[in-house]
Amino acid sequence: MLIGFFVSVYLYMHQRVNILGTQVSSITASDLLADFKVAIQAKKLIQVAITPVNSILAAYENPQVQNAYNAADYVLCDGMPVKWASTFLNTPIVERITGLDLLPNLVAFAANENFSLFLLGASPGVGEKLKQVILQQYPNCKIVGIYVPPFMPVFDAAENKKMVDAVNEAKPDIVLISLTAPKQDLWITQNKAQLHPALYVGIGGAFEVMAGLAKRAPKWMHGAGLEWLFRLIQEPKRMYRRYLIEAPLFIPLILRQKFSRK
Repeated sequence: MLIGFFVSVYLYMHQRVNILGTQVSSITASDLLADFKVAIQAKKLIQVAITPVNSILAAYENPQVQNAYNAADYVLCDGMPVKWASTFLNTPIVERITGLDLLPNLVAFAANENFSLFLLGASPGVGEKLKQVILQQYPNCKIVGIYVPPFMPVFDAAENKKMVDAVNEAKPDIVLISLTAPKQDLWITQNKAQLHPALYVGIGGAFEVMAGLAKRAPKWMHGAGLEWLFRLIQEPKRMYRRYLIEAPLFIPLILRQKFSRK
């Protein structure tokens, strides 16, 4: 019990930055993995959310989503606009950590530390393809389960039980969840009390990219904050609302947060 208490205190020590009411973690990728190792070895249930602009806006508009993010142990800055906003607010986030970068780093981390993985979500076949890619790179990596729930806006009780049971029976160290945000984050929050202690990461669409089923923007676009444009060009029907209607709301809201402090 005492060890668990000190681990919990240690994991909450990193700085958090208020972006439209969501407390975003300010932490480096190396420190993040070090924290994960401590948590997994201590058998703690840890929730990790990854928040680009659209997730921050979803939280701003929906208290349930914001409560889920603020209840998470780590809320990572995925998106240059979020990082730029933190600097504009005079509370700069030290590093942007995207789901697309975190996933391969977590896989390497799990293989090196002998931690087991469970893949939850994505479209049918994606998890199996990702497993093949992971085992090609890390033949000794332990993937103890894959579960793909059917598409539902909200999982019914029967399906939710299947998901929880699949994870609990496998007893993984790390659960990677691809259900899209904020759905994946709400699912973790709502099921914490029933889930096996592990590291739960809402990783979004990174499964498809690491599996080689979708392309990522060229590196020069990452630092320039133009990955959104690449995705918009790739999937205009699916992404136009997110990037052309919802995202522009972020700027006036950040301006209001900045100047309301004064």
